Amino acid sequence: MADFKKKKLGDLLKEAGLITELQIIEAIERKKADQKLGNALVEQGFITEKQLLDVLEIQLKLDSVSLYQYPLDPALADVVTKEFARSKLLLPIKIEGSHLLVAMNDPLDFYAIEELEFATGYVVQPVIATRDDLLQTMNRVYDSKEVNVEHIEGEDAPAVRIFTQLLETGVTLRASDIHLDQTEHQVTVRYRVDGVLRTDRPLPKSLMNSLIARIKIMAGLNVTESRLPQDGRISTKILGKKTNLRVATLPTVFGEKVVLRILDMSNLFTKVVDIGFEPDVLEDYEALLKQPSGLILLTGPTGSGKTSTLYGSLNELNRPDLNIITVEDPVEYQLEGINQVQVNAQIGLTFAAGLRSILRQDPNVIMVGEIRDGETAENSIRAALTGHLVFSTLHTNSAIEAIPRLMDMGIESYLITSALSGVVAQRLVKTICKDCSYTREATPVEKEIFERRGQTIETITNGEGCDACRQTGYRGRMAIHELLVVDESMKKLMMNNASFQELKNHMIEKNTRLLIDDGLLKVKAGKTTLEEILRVASLDD
Repeated sequence: MADFKKKKLGDLLKEAGLITELQIIEAIERKKADQKLGNALVEQGFITEKQLLDVLEIQLKLDSVSLYQYPLDPALADVVTKEFARSKLLLPIKIEGSHLLVAMNDPLDFYAIEELEFATGYVVQPVIATRDDLLQTMNRVYDSKEVNVEHIEGEDAPAVRIFTQLLETGVTLRASDIHLDQTEHQVTVRYRVDGVLRTDRPLPKSLMNSLIARIKIMAGLNVTESRLPQDGRISTKILGKKTNLRVATLPTVFGEKVVLRILDMSNLFTKVVDIGFEPDVLEDYEALLKQPSGLILLTGPTGSGKTSTLYGSLNELNRPDLNIITVEDPVEYQLEGINQVQVNAQIGLTFAAGLRSILRQDPNVIMVGEIRDGETAENSIRAALTGHLVFSTLHTNSAIEAIPRLMDMGIESYLITSALSGVVAQRLVKTICKDCSYTREATPVEKEIFERRGQTIETITNGEGCDACRQTGYRGRMAIHELLVVDESMKKLMMNNASFQELKNHMIEKNTRLLIDDGLLKVKAGKTTLEEILRVASLDD
């Protein structure tokens, strides 16, 4: 067995001055039943994964390894089963004489080391790797092996295993979507992670027919129809977690393209406080939620997190004495205690028709997935005027643009004035990886950008790139916001048919924080980068 002294992780971290005994006790009390202390401390924010691995590396005098570019021998996948590797978070990576080099997330897991030594006959030499690096690498190693076996078996090989592999890899990568793109000779698998598509690996084209059939059967789609687009849903367990999938197929010249949207409930905002509003904006938004009636709109392009914010808002209001009903297209997440209606245009159940029916169900709170036309807009506004709190979304670039957009739909200004309570504009930006973040002095150009918006900055935070973030410097996403509260002075301007520029000027005079300014605050706090903010917001707003 490995010849280093058995030590407790908590003691090592205390010796390094990273945590206190009280923090360890708190982490133990809050951690999940089968969760290890190190993972719990990282998840709860007491330490970063890099700090954890650095301590293990220094204190135990072990090497760390980056599996992302490590030359792995595929034959080593036969040394341990995928199930054992995943459950123990370890992966054999090299044989050196009588020693087996094993990448481990927890080199203090002596039971796993003993079990591996007994099963293989080798002396295990642990090296340290990050959790995500291990999971992603073992998915790649084992999936490649299994796909090759099934390819040899031929076109009739079961697609169940491949489909499971794709989903497991998607969840491990924290991907929002999985794309299966057919070309002339192969199938490309891509995962959208933090808003960016990553190419994973090709699949043999001969496997695609059986794989698509498997997906269609699970999603309740027509297996024989390949000439028309189809949409469906799948509810399944991935890595022990219940996960909903949205399935969309599209006929292309080389065969059907499939996109799987991973709807992971654990990634959904459960409370408004989790959405990322700045404290003063959060206070104003929660005041809007406490109003008994009115229309609250969320604006932004597709993929800006509007649905998550809406669900977080509904969860905040969700209690037994309120009747909350939604009409959505599609129903992405199923929420406990909330009545959700799925739009079905083929049978006449549109947003407008659904909203008319909802109003006969004595609701207190209504959520309309999207205002797409004048009829839905008018029904939403009339619902807000008759004592209901109504939420919906619009595709506009800023909060103030929601007002002229409603007018363009034919809604009278006096109706908008009476009903509209507030508008939130939102964008998603990538967050800096905590494991490789570093701070440097701001350049003159960066300082000038902040000065243009009435702010100052001395230091800038960036991500250097590490194994945890796949050398990108980013890990995860967060929202930036712009909240327009429709107060009495704004209503007067609207009643007098003020121009768009007059409304915007009034917003600025009231010191409303615009998207760009909220983004710069988050750059100043070291949460994201200037490049990310300028990608989604304009300095000239």
